[in-house]
Amino acid sequence: MQRKRLVEEFKEAKALGFNARPVLVGPVSFLALGKAASGKSGEEAFHPIVLLSSLLPVYTELLRELAEAGAEWVQVDEPVLVLDTLSEEVKNAVHLAYSHLHSLPVKPKILLATYFGSVDIDLLDQVVDVVEGLHIDVVRGGVEYLDSILSTLLPRTKTLVKLSVGVVDGRNVWKNDLTASIAIVKKVHDALKDTSVSIEVAPSCSLLHSPFSLAFEKRLSSDTPSVPIFPWLAFAVEKCREIALITKATNSGVEAIAEDLAANKKALEEKKSSAFTLNPEVRQRVEKITPDDCRRASPFSVRQQVQQDRLQLPPFPTTTIGSFPQTTAIRVTRQKYVNGSVDKQTYDEFIRNEIRSVVESQERIGLDVLVHGEPERTDMVEHFGHLLSGFAFTENGWVVSYGSRCVKPPVIFGDVQRKGPMTVDISSYAQSLTKKPMKGMLTGPVTMLKWSFIREDIPAGDLCKQIGLALRDEVSDLEAAGIPCIQVDEPAIREGLPLKRGQWPSYLDWAVTCFKLCTSSVRDDTQIHTHMCYSDFNDIFDAIQALDGTQLHLSSPVFSLTRLSHRQADVLTIENAKSDMKLLKIFEAKKYLNGIGPGIYDVHAPRVPSVEEMTQNVSNILR
Repeated sequence: MQRKRLVEEFKEAKALGFNARPVLVGPVSFLALGKAASGKSGEEAFHPIVLLSSLLPVYTELLRELAEAGAEWVQVDEPVLVLDTLSEEVKNAVHLAYSHLHSLPVKPKILLATYFGSVDIDLLDQVVDVVEGLHIDVVRGGVEYLDSILSTLLPRTKTLVKLSVGVVDGRNVWKNDLTASIAIVKKVHDALKDTSVSIEVAPSCSLLHSPFSLAFEKRLSSDTPSVPIFPWLAFAVEKCREIALITKATNSGVEAIAEDLAANKKALEEKKSSAFTLNPEVRQRVEKITPDDCRRASPFSVRQQVQQDRLQLPPFPTTTIGSFPQTTAIRVTRQKYVNGSVDKQTYDEFIRNEIRSVVESQERIGLDVLVHGEPERTDMVEHFGHLLSGFAFTENGWVVSYGSRCVKPPVIFGDVQRKGPMTVDISSYAQSLTKKPMKGMLTGPVTMLKWSFIREDIPAGDLCKQIGLALRDEVSDLEAAGIPCIQVDEPAIREGLPLKRGQWPSYLDWAVTCFKLCTSSVRDDTQIHTHMCYSDFNDIFDAIQALDGTQLHLSSPVFSLTRLSHRQADVLTIENAKSDMKLLKIFEAKKYLNGIGPGIYDVHAPRVPSVEEMTQNVSNILR
């Protein structure tokens, strides 16, 4: 059915006069990035790549149908090739797959597309003689990667007739440096001018990672309305125009785009020198960060006892991750407040009533550590971005997150600083409604960074430290207001890992530092929590260990087992229902000594498990 739809969509485009290039997920990426069903032992029974011989006939038939429909080219995306941890089995599958597809009697020409980094030249060498085209990401692969391809790879190829050069960043929203891109494309042109290989100027990757067009943005809201940010931006449509300008300059000379080139240079210079992007006070705070700023005052063994003395929790305390449902009533009332039909006093009273209802429901249920439910928050990043300097917000800058879910990421254009207390009033009000401990709820610095479009003129780690310092101030104010538990959510810390494993240590070093920076100023009796969603903890286990003095929530809701015994995290609460105990086994295999709180049901599933089923899950966990 999906194969038929792809062919029909191509025919529809052709009927409209467009000679489209269909795009397919490559067979190697499809299998290598997939997961096999677990065997009885709980381990993968096989690697999905062994299914290649069964999958290739599907591609064979699809390529035949596209060729017969008139497709001259087809783009086959193989992002997995940028990984530096590919097994020999997967590497061998690359040559096997494309040798097979190349030998087909009826097929379009194949443009093999890789992106998000560089690919090992020896691996590419296996395919340049069995595909007709190659796309490379120069933005993230780097000019040295391009030089290696031009000097060592292309001279050996016999079948390649097209090189697609990704010089416009498809992953961010900033204007491209046209002068630099033109120079790169000219270098490629000079290297290939005496060959039969043609050049195609392209974005680094699919533009689905970018908002559609600036034409739909009447204004960008920020804490400083006069920030001249519009001239600095380029969304998908504008990036296509940049590609056209680079191509025109390459074919006809830079004089052909002189006016556009001058405007581009002016925008880049203004962005670089703008006072709106620089806050000396913030820069000085980052420079003065010391290791002591990232350490709790006492070891966990001390904190554990004073926290228990304060919180008086039972041996098996219960809690939730934080957010309750954003009901229709909440969404409608918020929209009325935004468009002015509901005044601030009425809206604030509505939010307080929602919080009261959430707290009362948790009291009735009998939970031990409560949350306020977050009815005032539209999004866990956007909400805090509005309360920090250096953030701007689009009206219609939607991008696909996963599946059919779309998000509207903020744009970080300047140095980040807290404008004032962000959650203290809400958390204090929620705490006043109950004698049980209330958690203050914050989004962590890494997630704020990773789920935004970020500036590129300073290192990501430095920008993350700015956010960490802003959150540090909020954590201190929450503690001063009497909030005994503070949760700092970091669902993006695992997904933020670089694709190349060799870059992991550097990333994890500043990511963990930033988390500890925002949570290490509190007293011993203040309990720090975090939540990391569904993660492959094998990849970040050592980093989790480094989150000193933290109670980790890795799923929601949670059943917290508080056998606290180590100097690092207080309790790790993990998703354990959806994974069928797999994640818990990781911690067992790693001989993790801290308390672990496995989630006992999957809140993403529509089915609510019975009491008996959850009781059995707990019994299984305790064995």
